[in-house]
Amino acid sequence: MSGLYIHIPFCKKRCLYCDFFSTTRLERQDAYVSALVQEIKARQDEAGEPIRTIYIGGGTPSTLSLEAMTRINHVLNRDQVAEYTVEVNPGDVTKEYLQGLRALGVNRLSMGVQSFQDDLLTLIGRRHNAQQAIDAVHMAQEAGLDNISIDLIYALPTQTMDQWKADIETALTLGIRHISCYGLMYEPGTALYNELMNERIKAIDEDTENAMYDYLCERLQQAGFVHYEVSNFALPGYASQHNGSYWNNTPYVGVGAGAHSYIRNVRSWNPDDLDAYIRGIEDGTLIREQETLTETDRYNEHIMLGLRTCQGVAREDIDGDIDDLLEAGLLQIKNNRVIATQQGIHLLNRIIEDLMRD
Repeated sequence: MSGLYIHIPFCKKRCLYCDFFSTTRLERQDAYVSALVQEIKARQDEAGEPIRTIYIGGGTPSTLSLEAMTRINHVLNRDQVAEYTVEVNPGDVTKEYLQGLRALGVNRLSMGVQSFQDDLLTLIGRRHNAQQAIDAVHMAQEAGLDNISIDLIYALPTQTMDQWKADIETALTLGIRHISCYGLMYEPGTALYNELMNERIKAIDEDTENAMYDYLCERLQQAGFVHYEVSNFALPGYASQHNGSYWNNTPYVGVGAGAHSYIRNVRSWNPDDLDAYIRGIEDGTLIREQETLTETDRYNEHIMLGLRTCQGVAREDIDGDIDDLLEAGLLQIKNNRVIATQQGIHLLNRIIEDLMRD
C-alpha cells in the first residue's frame, strides 16, 4: 500500500516561525488547483500500489473553498483508502465547511492549534484565538469528524510551565484522539529567528524545554495515549497511518509545489515555486529533481527514523557497539529491538549521528 500527499501552499498570513513552502497569493488558487488536478491524474498511481492513505497538507488547505476541495476529491482514487486527512486552521472552519469535508470522505482532521493561550498565539502570528480552536474542535465532532489530531508547540518565548500544563489539560478535556507536539525551532529566514537574533525575544532555556517535554510524555501516557513517535501521541488505534509511511519505508507520492515523493529508493520533489509549478504542469515541462539513495543513505535513514519511534530498530540492523549507550541509559533493548529511553530522546540527534555510517 502507498500514501498520497497533496500540498496546498496557500496561507492567509505566514506564521512567524514557519519555514515550510507557502504563499499568501490566494488569487492563484484556481490556477493552482487546476494544475494540481492534472498532476494527481497523472501521478497518483505512480507507486504501483493501491493508495491506502491521503493527506492534504500545507500551507493551509482550509483556505481552499469546498468547491476547490471537491475538484481535487473528484480525481482521487479512494477505493482502498483507509485514512483521509485534511489539515485545517481553527480560524477558517465553519460547521458547513466541516460537514462538506465529511461528505467528501475525509475521516481525519489535523488542526494547527499550537497553543490555547491567546498571548502566545499572538506572539507567533497565528490567526485564531484559543476560543476559536476549542469551538473548531467541537464543530468538527458535531460534523462527525471525531478523529482529530491537534498540533501544540512548547518552548515558546515567555511560555511558562503552567501555561504548557494548561494547554495539555485543555486538549485532554476536548476528547482529542491524537496530539503532535513540537519544541519551537528558530529557523533561519523566519521572522521569529530574526527577532531572536536581534534580541527582541529570548529563547526558553534547555532545561525548561526538556522539563516541558518530560511532563508532556508523562501526562499524556497517564491519560492513555501511546507515545509512538518522538513528537506524536495517540489513543490506541489512532496513530497516524499516513505519517507512519514516512517512518517505515512505505512508498508515497507527493503532488503539488514543493511536494516530495519516495518510491523504490528514489526520492524526488517538485519545485517550490508556485508559478514554475503551475506553468510546468500546464505546458508539460515540469522537471522534478530526484536522487537515488545509496545503501549508506538507506541505512542512515533507517536508523534515524526507526529510533524516533516506539518500535525502534532491530538490534541486528545496527552497525557497531552500542554497549556504552545502553549502559548510560540512553538506549534499551526490548524483544531484540533497540529503543531510545526517555533520557535518550533528549540526546537523540547525537545518538543517531554516532550510529550513522559515513
